[in-house]
Amino acid sequence: MLKQSLAALTLGAALFAGQAMAADYAIDKEGQHAFINFKISHLGYSWLYGTFKDFDGSFSFDAKAPEASKVSVKINTASVDSNHAERDKHLRSGDFLNVDKNPTATFESTSVKSTGEGTADITGNLTLNGVTKPVVIAAKFIGEGSDPWGGYRAGFEGSTKVKLKDFDIQKDLGPASQEVELILSVEGVRQ
Repeated sequence: MLKQSLAALTLGAALFAGQAMAADYAIDKEGQHAFINFKISHLGYSWLYGTFKDFDGSFSFDAKAPEASKVSVKINTASVDSNHAERDKHLRSGDFLNVDKNPTATFESTSVKSTGEGTADITGNLTLNGVTKPVVIAAKFIGEGSDPWGGYRAGFEGSTKVKLKDFDIQKDLGPASQEVELILSVEGVRQ
């Protein structure tokens, strides 16, 4: 959705230059109003959930021209937390995230395409484990408006699925665990 809103903003800006102005937002990580979570099947019997606790980013957004939107996020891969210390140590190893060699993962949007009222596909390049591949985030606009501290905020949620082997993660977790779903919840403060 965020991708879609952002892509819509970019296209709108190109078509209506000077008429629509995208606002820039910093992701509110200090206030803990943004999350990058994931889930993956555990042997086909249950879901394993986790999060990345340290990331930063920004986005540009104008509700009147979502195609002109842009998103940029940088994740500290060593901040992975699945609520199990030994598993997290393994996730940081060369079997998975290889954090010593690839300490960051990034996402940079390339386009946003509106898919309906308040929804969008955000296409961009995800770099993970040293590999860059295009992904599409199905995003949904949650809302925007003034906050109690004199600022202005906008929020989105989105998700995408990525195949582990596409990002050179060769550890085979079985047929039910070939993809991980990334679930994003982002609130930004207008700059």
